[in-house]
Amino acid sequence: MMMRERLRGALLLLIYLCGLPGAWLAQRRARRPLSSAQAPRLLLLRPDHLGDLVLTTPALTALKERCPTAQVTLFVGPWSQAVVMGHPAAERVLTCAFPGFRRAAQGVLGPYWLLLRLAWQLRRERYDLAINLRPDFWWGAALIYLAGIPQRVGYALAPGRRFLTHALPFPEGEHSTCSSLRLVSTALELLGQAPLAEPFTPERYPLLFRPTAQEEERVAALLAEAGLTGEVPFAVIHPGSGAAVKLWRPAGWATCAVTLLRHYGLRLVLTGASHEQALLQEIATLVRQQLRAGETPPVLLSTLSVGELAAVLRRARLVLGVDSGPLHVAVSQGTPTVALYGPADPSIFGPWGNPRRHVVILASERCPTCPKLPCGRLDIPPQALSEHPCVRLIPEERLLAAIEQLLPARML
Repeated sequence: MMMRERLRGALLLLIYLCGLPGAWLAQRRARRPLSSAQAPRLLLLRPDHLGDLVLTTPALTALKERCPTAQVTLFVGPWSQAVVMGHPAAERVLTCAFPGFRRAAQGVLGPYWLLLRLAWQLRRERYDLAINLRPDFWWGAALIYLAGIPQRVGYALAPGRRFLTHALPFPEGEHSTCSSLRLVSTALELLGQAPLAEPFTPERYPLLFRPTAQEEERVAALLAEAGLTGEVPFAVIHPGSGAAVKLWRPAGWATCAVTLLRHYGLRLVLTGASHEQALLQEIATLVRQQLRAGETPPVLLSTLSVGELAAVLRRARLVLGVDSGPLHVAVSQGTPTVALYGPADPSIFGPWGNPRRHVVILASERCPTCPKLPCGRLDIPPQALSEHPCVRLIPEERLLAAIEQLLPARML
């Protein structure tokens, strides 16, 4: 591990030294201030997965509203491009399987070769300004530096801060959406615009993700086929997550599902990715075992696009799930949510919406090997999951109380 860190340090120093001539030429190329540019060319990097991209949309909207002539290119991972493909700020969307974010092993030098190749390609685009939206993404900071972009905005976290022209102090504990808005505010000042008004709140800077008309039509047909027309109220449980340590107990979801059916008159829809089919089936089986004669079993939907999932969530009366991207999608659709949190800090990664409509249930029992709760540890190997039961220990009673808080006593 120490040898790998030394190698990375040497390579970063080499990258910095190699990029100095390009950075100097980039500054000379910028003959006029950005504030006088009619259509500045901007590059925004966000390598993260679905939920983080949803939480970034308020910053994109604010940028478009304040600087409508800007030509904005978004550089994101292929796993989250659906969130921004239709965003009004995105004139162009580029994708890359960024190192450290794709769930596959890479060689030691692979990320550096990719860095050089992409920097060479981006250099020809002649961007005026770049924003590295991921606070600790040193690779992205190095990329925009090597690409010769004159103005480079990001957070002053090592080792990436040396590659930035405008490195902001990182606000520890601030919500992820606020952190993105702060970077965009700095970029707007460089563009000759007024900074964004504070405080940064969901009411002033809401999430924005809209399904396409085709996605809305397909969802309407799927739900009608399952007997869920506009007159039939339903709730959604989305039990899956990209990190197994965030998952809750299937039996707990089954208990909540039966409660929603009997006490609130809500049909149940289980949603998830195709690889989560086994989890959905397990929950559905547990629900069916508790159903009485005449009670309707859950509907399973596991082949939806991100936009189709959003269209389903928008039609629901309530969405339940763990800390995951789809729960942020539900918030963006204006649907009340209940989300279970454990390793991740909800003050940073929690729902960006009205707290009266979005309830966070944080695990209360710290795992034996974790220093604190929340601990921020997500990459727990399968063989060690039994040592990290924080989310699984959340009792059903806490969810049932949250449901009662968000729904009328009876909807029948």
